[in-house]
Amino acid sequence: MPPTVQEIAEALGMKTPSAHEQVKKMEQKGFLQRTPRKPRSIKIVERPAVDDASGKLASPRKGKPGVPKLKPIPIIGEVAAGVPILAVENQVGELLIESSLASGPCFALKVRGDSMIDAEINDGDIVIVRQQALAENGDIVVAMLEGEATVKRLHISESVIQLRPENRSYKPIEVPPDGNIRILGKVLAVRGWEAGP
Repeated sequence: MPPTVQEIAEALGMKTPSAHEQVKKMEQKGFLQRTPRKPRSIKIVERPAVDDASGKLASPRKGKPGVPKLKPIPIIGEVAAGVPILAVENQVGELLIESSLASGPCFALKVRGDSMIDAEINDGDIVIVRQQALAENGDIVVAMLEGEATVKRLHISESVIQLRPENRSYKPIEVPPDGNIRILGKVLAVRGWEAGP
């Protein structure tokens, strides 16, 4: 069942008029449709953004800009960007992202901590992660180390593997040769959790 504007406001921690304005903007941009004076009529519009024949933006009805196809991905918990914390594997919601961004199986995690702020990953942000067991040197990854998950930049050399923070206040986490590390996925994008549409 679609939410009311008041329920959206409560969920996002904003006043109802602000939520109404955001919904109206999304409707004008062609992302949403709704029936006037019906409280639960919000519907997500999905249309391809690109015309396959010309490669240009599709020409949707009523002159609205092309709207990319959206794909829901699960938000499955929180991950530390500081001292690693135990990953919470429970799904806590869904996030709609453009299908072109979500190649392969993806999930999202809410970041806790400030160790990645120089990579513009802040406390409270949502990272969109492609699930994969391998990553390259320099990738920002979600890694499980000794049963705890963290988001860091992967550094691989001949002698050592490190999970490096992007904040000088923190030291790299060095993975011992017998360390139990598992790459959960590569970070594809970051969404500010507090940001509006």
